[in-house]
Amino acid sequence: MSLLDRIIGRGGAKSAARVEPPVVAAASGESGTMSPDPWLGQWLGGSQSRVKTLPRVTPDLAQRHATVFACANIIAGDLSKLPMHVMQKDKTTGRLVRVTEHALDYLLNVESTFGVPAIGTRFCLVYSFALRGNAHAYAPRDGAGQPLFFEYIHNDRCHILRDGRARFYDFEDGAGVSRRVPARSMVHLRYLATDGWTGRSPLSVAAESVGLALAGQEAAARTASGTQLRGYVKLEDNFENEEAATRGIKRIRAMMRDPDAEGWPVIGPNDDIETLDISASDQELLASRKFDREQLAALYRMPPSKLQMLEYGVKANGQQQAIDYKTDCLTHWGKPVEDYMEIGLLTRAERERGLHLVHDYDALMEATMKERYEATAKAVGGPWLTVNENRIAEGREPINGGDVLYPPSNMTRDDTPKPKEGDDE
Repeated sequence: MSLLDRIIGRGGAKSAARVEPPVVAAASGESGTMSPDPWLGQWLGGSQSRVKTLPRVTPDLAQRHATVFACANIIAGDLSKLPMHVMQKDKTTGRLVRVTEHALDYLLNVESTFGVPAIGTRFCLVYSFALRGNAHAYAPRDGAGQPLFFEYIHNDRCHILRDGRARFYDFEDGAGVSRRVPARSMVHLRYLATDGWTGRSPLSVAAESVGLALAGQEAAARTASGTQLRGYVKLEDNFENEEAATRGIKRIRAMMRDPDAEGWPVIGPNDDIETLDISASDQELLASRKFDREQLAALYRMPPSKLQMLEYGVKANGQQQAIDYKTDCLTHWGKPVEDYMEIGLLTRAERERGLHLVHDYDALMEATMKERYEATAKAVGGPWLTVNENRIAEGREPINGGDVLYPPSNMTRDDTPKPKEGDDE
């Protein structure tokens, strides 16, 4: 090989071939500084309020706020711990019947990919969906259309390409392989997608409100650290040498920290001090509005009781609170998760056949033992457990004659046919 070939790289090691062919058609539009795509604003630092001094809102920065993290964590935790069943709708009765032999029943509830429990993958997927408004998972299929595994892909490692109405996803999978796959091999959850594909975070949409909450938290953190008087000191440059200037700066700092000065440092006639932090009155305004908890919880439709905000009192019992939480919050986030996962994990033929993915909310709404036993006794009209069934449930050995259901004497009935009138006795 010649020296020129080595310089220009000719004849060197060839780059690894892509697993999938590239998309030939280019996108219809390009993102630039004049008309940037939404993903570009998120990548550069999130949404900026019209008030430039407020912090830029990004999902990574917003989740440092305890209320934001609690809302996303509760929604993701509760939806991921619920079993997700493959159900088929009976066209005759309209009822949903569970399908246990489908491959997704194992992938969604036991092991989503090699060595990764399904609850971990589903938690990451819903957490990213609630926090960022977008979530991705790679789900390749076999020749029969059945998914082989279900793998979460971080938003920062996944990029969407467009070819007309078709969408393709560029990402690096768990094996470290760069892939470009069509939409049928991906699960893409998106929130507030006005164009059907571009998801938006609720935190970025309400950038001014969230930015105000983040600013109040940062001000409180600086106050707690003892450095609430953040600013600058302008000194007149009339010092003889650098050593005298250093002594002057140390003198001003010592005066500002001196408790006997009571916040009134002594400076020269041409010196000036400017604070850059929020004043005490502004901090009191933020505290009086109680903005950071109530408004952030409202963004996620989270009941105050789930965030331990009990200052207003809770009149309903625990069961009623769980019902309100399910109807107001969980179904708002859970139903889009079910629909988008149906599109990404079920084939069109399966969806036309009536297959659905459904969260089992009964696992979250389970009543107490007393309530379940009383409701069952009323439904069947009497005892519904045999002696041996109860003994086995309590860890005891069964007994002879304990397999017969024992009804009370006042609820027995005579099934002997009665003679008709006119018949001889």
